[in-house]
Amino acid sequence: MAGKAPRSFTLLHGYRPSRLLASPPPVVTARRSFWTSSTRQQAIAAPICTRHLADLGARIIKIERPGAGDFARSYDSRVGPGLSSHFVWANRSKESLALDLKQPRDLSILRKLIADLPADVLVQNLAPGAADRLGLSYDSLKEKHPSLIVCDISGYGSTGPYRDKKAYDLLVQSEAGLLSTTGGADGKSPAKVGISIADIASGMYALTSIMGALMRRERDKTDPKTGCRIDISMLEAMVEWMSFPLYYTYQGQPGPRPMGAFHAAIYPYGPFETGGGGSVMLGVQNEREWTRLCAEVLHDAALAVDTRFATNLKRVENREALQHIMIRSFSQLSAEEVIARLDAAGIANAKVSDMQGVWEHPQLKARRRWTEVGTSQGARAGITSARSLGC
Repeated sequence: MAGKAPRSFTLLHGYRPSRLLASPPPVVTARRSFWTSSTRQQAIAAPICTRHLADLGARIIKIERPGAGDFARSYDSRVGPGLSSHFVWANRSKESLALDLKQPRDLSILRKLIADLPADVLVQNLAPGAADRLGLSYDSLKEKHPSLIVCDISGYGSTGPYRDKKAYDLLVQSEAGLLSTTGGADGKSPAKVGISIADIASGMYALTSIMGALMRRERDKTDPKTGCRIDISMLEAMVEWMSFPLYYTYQGQPGPRPMGAFHAAIYPYGPFETGGGGSVMLGVQNEREWTRLCAEVLHDAALAVDTRFATNLKRVENREALQHIMIRSFSQLSAEEVIARLDAAGIANAKVSDMQGVWEHPQLKARRRWTEVGTSQGARAGITSARSLGC
């Protein structure tokens, strides 16, 4: 498959389920194994939604362009030819079918698939209006397929002045105000979140909406007309995740300042340098933890009642002075020694891991969260789904 979409049904990535994922959930077995036919499902938002459906037991048929396939295949070649890191992550456990939906014959094949499988769910991230033109909108399909659930994912939704505007993850991060909260403390260098967070947000809201629609359909199965349309917008999904900074600016109050890896409204909460060039991430969420941090970690109990730092609001206001005190104390200790003190005091903390550190993370190994994912280039390591079904 080296970079090209297959001409016939082909397993994209064979996922070897862990014990916890081996059995499908009740919503699947109550009817039949549910299917998701995805028209021109590409990039991240729709693929990550349907990958999680596949992990839950659904059969996913991914429609790709003939020849090149999903353009996410060629983002990079870190996993193998035609196997970009994004593509392998978001497309395991699926079958692929190459169809040019602008050609009547190929479009009729997709319509036949929807009818003959029969399909339970259709997920698509076509440009607004394209589904209508192809006859693949919910309104076009509901008469012949009254129980079909159609989920449309787009940048800005199917209505409104931004309806036809192109949307990529970084652009939606910007429109949603996320970039106003990221970057350095100078406020002049906003930073993109390092993962496709707007795509993931919309994909996960699509997933939960589909699962809710399937549950509703099972509940109302005496009524044959229990399908529905789900309209997911990347912007709206991202703005929902931005609700904290939105409320922080309630009635025109100033927004949270970019603080790098530090929290804008809680302190101390972020990375602190230690001796030997290391650093430790820690967070204090309440006054009990603040008192213990002072007495048991910093060995300065009097600091807890210093009027400059007596409340979280005061600590945020005087963060630079407190940061200087903490770094001076930690400079005499290694990162491991600081973590040991924090653990003994019950203060939340973390190592600052790079990606190789995550591959070797002892907690993931202890919980056996690694599995194998079959690809056209052979087996590759993969993380099991975050959910545990308990069966």
